[in-house]
Amino acid sequence: MKLIDTHTHLYLEQFDEDRDEVIKRALNQGVTKMFLPNIDKDSIADLWKLCNSYPNNFFPMAGLHPTSVKEDYKSQLSIVAQELQERDYVAVGEIGIDLYWDKTFADEQKEALLFQFELAITHSLPVVIHSRDSFNEIIETIEEFNNPELRGVFHCFTGTEEQAKKIIAKGFYLGIGGVLTFKNSGLAQQLQNIPLEHLVLETDSPYLTPAPNRGKRNESAYIYNIAEKLSEVYGKSLYEIAEITSENAMNLFHTK
Repeated sequence: MKLIDTHTHLYLEQFDEDRDEVIKRALNQGVTKMFLPNIDKDSIADLWKLCNSYPNNFFPMAGLHPTSVKEDYKSQLSIVAQELQERDYVAVGEIGIDLYWDKTFADEQKEALLFQFELAITHSLPVVIHSRDSFNEIIETIEEFNNPELRGVFHCFTGTEEQAKKIIAKGFYLGIGGVLTFKNSGLAQQLQNIPLEHLVLETDSPYLTPAPNRGKRNESAYIYNIAEKLSEVYGKSLYEIAEITSENAMNLFHTK
């Protein structure tokens, strides 16, 4: 059985003391591919160091995270554009709008998002969207961009069935992570009428650790727990969940 973690930050300092052990646990759990979303210019080197160390298992993205959109966002975006021009990436991400932490640069976040949509189209890459407290704004921005070639995934989907159907109608996947396993999240109920063909699995390590390991640092091996819960929600075997979601991930990122 092979699983794919479509969103993990294993290059971050939280894993500096035991990164190889964390990776070994993931591989032993059948997690053969892990996709690394970028944050800003300062995370690029560590991201690539990990990809170069495990070229068959880790795949890089280039993007400016919305919470990193500050006064210097234009120079940061120039670096993203240069990276996409000079090196091979599998996606533009993690990008989006975040209105949870700080709304100071909300307009600049939207501008940065539109710019990175253009980069995705130019390089024929999917986008990985962060949409915390900003679902409507993201959908409006996609509609404003109005390009049918834009594709990707809504990372860390925790919304309603109605929102899920809007995302699917735009040609995007839903990234399903640890929140699915939280006792009172309600996400399982919202997914019951959403076909599995629109879902991919993710951990968002080291964040959003799934049950039964809540309270601990998240890691890619725990994608197994998310797949187990999805198996329960859809009434399918764990192997079927792994096969379908892995195929979805490979279609999304155009990898084999």
